[in-house]
Amino acid sequence: MVEVSGSVAPGLEGVRRQFEANFAERGEVGASVCALVDGDVVVDLWGGLSDPGSRQPWRRDTLVDFYSAGKPLVACTLLRLVDAGLVRLDTPIASLWPAFAAGGKAGATVRHALSHQAGVPAIGPELTDDDLWSWDAMVDALAATPAWFAPGSRVVYHTNTYGHLIGEIARRLTGELPGTLLARIARAVGADVHVGVEPPDLDRCATVVFEPRRLGTGAPAGRDHPEAAMVQRGYFNPPGYSSFGVVNTTRWRRAQIPSTNGHGSAAGLAAFYAALLQPGRVLGGALTAEATRTQAEGHCPVLGEWVAFGLGFVPTSPRRRFGPSPGAFGHFGTGGAVGFADPARRVAFGYVMNHVVPRWQSSRNRALIDALYDAL
Repeated sequence: MVEVSGSVAPGLEGVRRQFEANFAERGEVGASVCALVDGDVVVDLWGGLSDPGSRQPWRRDTLVDFYSAGKPLVACTLLRLVDAGLVRLDTPIASLWPAFAAGGKAGATVRHALSHQAGVPAIGPELTDDDLWSWDAMVDALAATPAWFAPGSRVVYHTNTYGHLIGEIARRLTGELPGTLLARIARAVGADVHVGVEPPDLDRCATVVFEPRRLGTGAPAGRDHPEAAMVQRGYFNPPGYSSFGVVNTTRWRRAQIPSTNGHGSAAGLAAFYAALLQPGRVLGGALTAEATRTQAEGHCPVLGEWVAFGLGFVPTSPRRRFGPSPGAFGHFGTGGAVGFADPARRVAFGYVMNHVVPRWQSSRNRALIDALYDAL
């Protein structure tokens, strides 16, 4: 039986039981979960292996790639600049980044970028993994990409391009890469989250274990599908954009690929969302409300389902449910990592793991969230 460490507040023993059941019954390898209520830690558990090969145990401060659960974090680096009055949500991106106007993208705005409506869910020019490690190569190729659809006309999940798009807009305003901007926020709120893990922290990184037999995007299949090229390139141009083949390398962990290679602990994600529940710590109250309401919705060919997005955040919905409160917001990541906040119940939650069974739907995170709310 896997040893689980940490603690839960009285009455929340059901969360511990479900966390233990994740290992015993649901294939968990290594994971941690943390929840705060009104700023107080009520669940803080970890267990399993951070590296099955060496049998290295998972620790409270183990970092792991949490994939798209990092999208709201990089979004906040730009939203803070909106809050500071340095840019408006409806500012055209090309006014800050002139090259981005190419290929029918002159009308794309900061709001479009933040809500997956900017028209560039994939990069057009053919790239290699050598390009993946170069911020300038990636954003130059993104700027040169003709719009796959008219900006603002549709919502299409920008699976991997989101981080380079948002990050470059912020860099044009500050001169700093997203990892630097996020590190400043994370230090201020005490959140152990990173884009570009620093060398002293590399030993804390868990080995990601993919379940390759179950890979699948839910996207349209077949070369003849009119959007197949867009979807395929969104995931695999450059080939390692979704982390396949490179995820456990030092180069990947150190890189700036903000949509996909954010690393952190469950406690780190929960701390970030707890700060979002306190107006002024990360964002002002009015902008938090704007960012967490639905800005765009519709059928997404990348995810193969109806979606709704705020500005970096996903509002809770029956399909992507964070809990019973209608105002909850957050984001899932491939394999089931999740961070969210529930303003009505004053809950902040983080869960990360290293056994990735794509996609984001997970019996493990669902069991933990349901157990938490059953107790509350």
